[in-house]
Amino acid sequence: EYEGERNSDGERHGFGKARLPNGDTYEGQYERGLRSGRGTYRFKNGALYTGDYLQNKKHGKGVFFYPDGSKYAGDWVHDQREGYGEYLYANGDTYTGEWANNKRHGQGTYVYKDTGSKYVGAWINGIQEGPAELIHLNHRFKGTFLNGKPLGHGKFVFDIGCEQHGEYIQPVQVKEIEKEEEEEDEPPLPAEPQWKASEITKLTSWSPHDKEPAP
Repeated sequence: EYEGERNSDGERHGFGKARLPNGDTYEGQYERGLRSGRGTYRFKNGALYTGDYLQNKKHGKGVFFYPDGSKYAGDWVHDQREGYGEYLYANGDTYTGEWANNKRHGQGTYVYKDTGSKYVGAWINGIQEGPAELIHLNHRFKGTFLNGKPLGHGKFVFDIGCEQHGEYIQPVQVKEIEKEEEEEDEPPLPAEPQWKASEITKLTSWSPHDKEPAP
């Protein structure tokens, strides 16, 4: 069903309201039969998008409310979260920063609601990767992340005015010798990187490009 303006060719053009066969509804601008311009799209499952469209796709600035209570407000390109935006997750966590192909990608800040901790730094395809800072209540970690975990040189900075330098090392996995009848190979769980401290100093400046601190 459609109720609204049309052009001389009879196409939906201008402002209109439509009910789609699947029960979704749209109210907003059309151009030559396609959703283009500002509009609000209500999904039958309870989701809602209000913002810019271009040729039937979310494109420009818009806010999407998801059925689970989460919400994204920011840039869209061809129906994908892309550019800069803020996502409020159902559990209360938030991410504010850059996006590409619907994923956190580039520079961004993720705040964990339960602990108040913050990850400020680089993301690749939705995963924490690259130089970053993990900020906790009374201390912070500065270093480099790989695949969501800290790895390599870094330092813990404590509010009391000192730093602990060191590095996160990926432990070598040792396969245990099993009984002969247990031949089924279960993949080992990925081991957590382990912190190896090297020294404690007064506060210093540090960048991810530094290796060991100067003696």
